[in-house]
Amino acid sequence: MLIQTQVDPYNKVIATIKSCKTKEQLKGASRMVENFKNLYKKVGYPKVLSYSLDNTLKQQYIITRCQL
Repeated sequence: MLIQTQVDPYNKVIATIKSCKTKEQLKGASRMVENFKNLYKKVGYPKVLSYSLDNTLKQQYIITRCQL
């Protein structure tokens, strides 16, 4: 079971990724993902969150590339 404090920032990063419309925004979101991973690696978090963030970012890159 995830602790609520871990889920809220995760959901915010997911929402940020999904709101990206340009390459520049996706670069910023990518840095956000890396910061999230670095921060939560220190306190411990489920690896599935890392996979999910990477997967969501990858999907948004594809969507954005198709829209440009």
